[in-house]
Amino acid sequence: MMRLERLRADHADALLEFERENRGYFARSVPDRGDAYFVEFASRHRALLAEQDAGLCHFHVLVDDRGNLIGRVNLVDVEEGAAELGYRIGERAAGRGVASAAVEEVCRLAGTAYRLSALTAVTTLDNPASRAVLARNGFTVVGSAGPGGRPGVRYERRLVGTR
Repeated sequence: MMRLERLRADHADALLEFERENRGYFARSVPDRGDAYFVEFASRHRALLAEQDAGLCHFHVLVDDRGNLIGRVNLVDVEEGAAELGYRIGERAAGRGVASAAVEEVCRLAGTAYRLSALTAVTTLDNPASRAVLARNGFTVVGSAGPGGRPGVRYERRLVGTR
């Protein structure tokens, strides 16, 4: 069981620990955030909350039934009814359907609470798990991409019943 929560100020410590704990794991499939991300985490977290308050982004954390932060799912660059989806699931929760369920829930929120009509997403070609999550959630390939300079794929999903 997991719970999706909108990012809040009191998530900062757990989110920083989650990112530190999973840094090596994430670096195997997505570009590393770099040391500055961790050094400047507190100010970055405040800036994300300000972007969220302005309606530019929608940030979420995933919490398991014991209250542990196990992932994050974000909608960034909200503009003209569309946003880009990004997500990270911690190593201990990977492979158990958590990403698929979290993306499904965020897609639902995107079309209802956030009144978006389309989402895009990008992943690398060597990340079959992420590609499967997107396909399971109705995303279709619309082109190539180069996240972090690596070969990748760009996806899109239209949201039904919005606006």
